[in-house]
Amino acid sequence: MTGPAPGASGARREQPSAPASAHERGAKARRGSVDPVRALMHRHRELCARAVDPLEIAAGLEAHGVTDRTAARFRHRDVFSLAEELYARVPRDGDGGDDAPRQESAPARPRIVRAALGLLRLLPGALAAATVIGAHRTGAVAVGAAGAVLTAGALWPCLRRGPLGTGGRRGRTSRRAGRSADRSANRFAGLLAALFAALPGALCTGWLLAYAACGDWLLAGLTGRTDGAPGPYDPGPFDPGPYDPAAACEAAVVLGLAVAPAAWCARWFAVRARRRLAASSGLEEFAAGVRPLCAAAALAFLLALPPLVLTARLTVPGAAADPTAEAGVAALAGLLFLARLLAVHGFRAAAATGTAVACAAEAAVLGAAGAARLPGCAALGEPVRRLAAAHGTAAVPAVACGAAALALLVYACAALSRASAHTAPPRPPHRHPLPSLRGAPP
Repeated sequence: MTGPAPGASGARREQPSAPASAHERGAKARRGSVDPVRALMHRHRELCARAVDPLEIAAGLEAHGVTDRTAARFRHRDVFSLAEELYARVPRDGDGGDDAPRQESAPARPRIVRAALGLLRLLPGALAAATVIGAHRTGAVAVGAAGAVLTAGALWPCLRRGPLGTGGRRGRTSRRAGRSADRSANRFAGLLAALFAALPGALCTGWLLAYAACGDWLLAGLTGRTDGAPGPYDPGPFDPGPYDPAAACEAAVVLGLAVAPAAWCARWFAVRARRRLAASSGLEEFAAGVRPLCAAAALAFLLALPPLVLTARLTVPGAAADPTAEAGVAALAGLLFLARLLAVHGFRAAAATGTAVACAAEAAVLGAAGAARLPGCAALGEPVRRLAAAHGTAAVPAVACGAAALALLVYACAALSRASAHTAPPRPPHRHPLPSLRGAPP
């Protein structure tokens, strides 16, 4: 008790004189409150707790802005190496160790089931073609209406599940351990959120389909004279003439037949992007490998459209070969495919924006043609009249949908090259902290 009191301070004064190796300094930085990885574990504990493999953690970190340069501050060469440490240090939900999440993953479907599901995607096109043929032979409107309902019913599961399904990206309702009334309220709130999230894209898609059905017919009536004759523009009375449903039926058959190649191309891209994610050693390497895959998937879908257009032309009675109208249908199919591909991978806003741009262009053309009929406003419809006289009214959807599809393709090559676009959606946070972090130092 009467020993030298300043012994502790003396020991502290002698401590800096002892050389410390780089390994000891790194180990000391990894312990206690100065451990940067532990701070990252606290910040992303829910992501690390629900992860099935380190790739999911890497994608989540990348979605939160963590790059390879940021990982270097944590003494890791890239985000994948940092994710491996987080995956090793944080136990997963259920306290089952590293093998538990892999055992909980859904088993792969048999090949027969996958083949049956693939053939199911041929059903919308087959029903659309059968509806057109049946309505033409019988001349009954009821046959066409019933066939349209059946086609929509066959299309719904294709867009609900599988490669074109966005059910996993809508966000899940939180399943708390509380009362059943809370769970019902959470499910209802989740359904409302999913409805409002899908509403803009659904409205834009409905407009594009409606314009493909009767937009050219309406524009021809608004522009009036489209023969390109010289002299002042005098549209005359509004007279669209008799409606010919052949072009609309051909577009419906093409879009129905395009569901199968769209699903196959989306699955091809998703599978190979996931393999690339597993084989990559950095985010830049993964992005460089996924961009060609996205462009190849879009190109494969576009190459599948000409045979579908030819099939629809041979199927629909009275359909004439109109290259401009068929190009417009192909552009519409490509736009809807790219929008759906972005929505499947979590980019709903970008998909809705791309389709909304095409809708705005078509609506602007119709508005200009209609405004040209007002006194003194004939100049507003002159560009539309010249375009219709040179290439026909079908050039409007071809240009609008083609330009929007090209813009979405450029955006998709950049957005889908992120690792976070190829993982499962985030789950709701838990109400209790992880057991391993409950006693961690602040």
